[in-house]
Amino acid sequence: MVYWLNDNSRFLEIKDKAQSFTSQVNQDLPEGMELEFEGFFQRGFFVTKKRYALIQDGNIVVKGLELVRRDWAPVAKKTQEKVLRALLEEGSPQKAVRIVQDTMQEIKDGNISLENLVIHTQLTKNPEEYVQSAPHVMAAKKAMAKGRKVGPGTIIRYVVVRGREAISQRAVPLEDADVSQYDPSYYIDNQVLPAVTRIIEAVGYPKEDIIHKEKQSSLDAFF
Repeated sequence: MVYWLNDNSRFLEIKDKAQSFTSQVNQDLPEGMELEFEGFFQRGFFVTKKRYALIQDGNIVVKGLELVRRDWAPVAKKTQEKVLRALLEEGSPQKAVRIVQDTMQEIKDGNISLENLVIHTQLTKNPEEYVQSAPHVMAAKKAMAKGRKVGPGTIIRYVVVRGREAISQRAVPLEDADVSQYDPSYYIDNQVLPAVTRIIEAVGYPKEDIIHKEKQSSLDAFF
């Protein structure tokens, strides 16, 4: 759901009322208790009550979305930020969808830099102590086989390359990765789309329409 407030005078009026309300409530609260005024934002996008993005003066505050997670590739986080800005700054879900579609095409065409594909994950113990063979664990073991020192606290940077093996087996340390070998399907299906699907679907674009570039009906009701 997107909340919009384009009238600046109305925005200031509501902000003043919110601050006044906070002050009035605090006067009646018991000693030691205080209602805190955290902020007032012009626009907000809520996927769920704990997953949202707010904007004020060009600054986006994000909670519960991939933009704030380190274990996502930059291409996913950057795409999500562009999508959020298209919605919060321009009020254009159509542009948001085009951004996703253009990014997917760039990934398919091989026009993504290696640095935008790197996934960062920190080891919490030695690689051989892990029971499950997660991608970052397998990449760490490959780094060790090359004579590099890794252990608890080491941040493993890896890229997922093409192949028929499981994803974990195709995780290659950044130092050994060749940009021409990255797996487009992985980065589209496991990085970009998961980062934006909930947002785009919330404004009326099903995932299938994003992928197949089918035209949606008017979204005027959302804005």
